[in-house]
Amino acid sequence: MIARALTLAGGLTGAAGLSQFPEFSQQYIQRMGGAVDELSRFVAEFDADASALGVSREEALVELAAGSDMGRARAQTVAQTIARHARLEADLAVLQTAGPFTRAYEMRRFRDSEIAARAWEAYQPALPLTFEGGLFAGTGFLGGLGFIGGLMALLRALFGRRTRQSA
Repeated sequence: MIARALTLAGGLTGAAGLSQFPEFSQQYIQRMGGAVDELSRFVAEFDADASALGVSREEALVELAAGSDMGRARAQTVAQTIARHARLEADLAVLQTAGPFTRAYEMRRFRDSEIAARAWEAYQPALPLTFEGGLFAGTGFLGGLGFIGGLMALLRALFGRRTRQSA
């Protein structure tokens, strides 16, 4: 009886947790869009400065790095920011056209920890009343049932054998 209750609790926990994915992913994508907009502005300004000096982006980074320690540090920061912009822009392009199920398949594109942390801070769980929320809840329920059921079966197998061996 306790095993069934625990298995049901595991299923409900899985349903509640996984049903939140569509909304959380939407909020993540919105924050990612804001980050891409800001980074696009930064990269465009850097490129405009380089262009005004008659050099390419890469040449501007080399010139910046050739100066002082501060210049080298700044060049590295700018290069990392440009790389982050490119990565986020590519991820955003894929995620904006993806539906909730494809977004789940594209989980690797939810890799920016800063954006994820900010989305999580603002996120408020809710009861999903959409088709995809229901399917994610059902999948989470079955996953939770399977996980807890499997764990309970493993424990019964381990401890059940010891009890039989002792008798």
